[in-house]
Amino acid sequence: MSILGSERTRAASVDILGVRFHTGDNQEVVEQLLLWIDEKSHRMVITAGPEFVMMARSHPRVQQIARAADLVTPDGVGVLWAARRKQVPLRERVTGVELVQQLLRTAADRKQSLRVFLLGASQTSLDAALDRLRRSYSSHEFAGRNGYFQPSELDEVLAEVAAFEPNVWLVGIGQPRQEELIHDALGKLPPCVAIGVGGSIDVWGGTVKRAPRLMQRLNIEWLYRLVTQPSRWRRQLALPRFAWQVLFGADSPD
Repeated sequence: MSILGSERTRAASVDILGVRFHTGDNQEVVEQLLLWIDEKSHRMVITAGPEFVMMARSHPRVQQIARAADLVTPDGVGVLWAARRKQVPLRERVTGVELVQQLLRTAADRKQSLRVFLLGASQTSLDAALDRLRRSYSSHEFAGRNGYFQPSELDEVLAEVAAFEPNVWLVGIGQPRQEELIHDALGKLPPCVAIGVGGSIDVWGGTVKRAPRLMQRLNIEWLYRLVTQPSRWRRQLALPRFAWQVLFGADSPD
């Protein structure tokens, strides 16, 4: 029996505009991932914020993938706010960056060696991320492939992942492309836990800096990303649309 329950029940999850988020905190999710790894099963994890929720409302395929995922975690303060309005508070954000690092730390502390494959980012960012992760978590094995590949190369990419036989497959090629890839390809690989991690590889590699800890604690990391990456403004238009739907239009399609 899993920490979060073998079925996605109301007690373990909350529905936000059609996307069901699990209520576990970072450590509870880590325990669930380690259980799945030990079981040697195929599992898909989505780290989702308001932008992903709005994608799911607009695109039936994305919504279908969200429903098929084994775990959807709240990566965004907007999701926490929406859950509080439904009187099902989520204790904390569970982001790709922090979740993976806590998973690696916990497994290392328990002398459990993991095989981790990173798919995504530029070659420069990927190499830097692999170097840092290998130095920080020497008991684990890491491999990777950059995210700049053509559709015609997908079979080659998946063959490379399969040959490594990862316990954990981290895919950081942007939403919803990463979720679509995991959904379509996971069953073709050896058993592993696949997690969509967005721009986490750039963060681990030092190419992109996270917001200062104070901004993280104040839950305004989104503002830091907007200031430091102005090209994100179109994506962040989803935030006011998300808030409007939560307040006034939760029962109607976007």
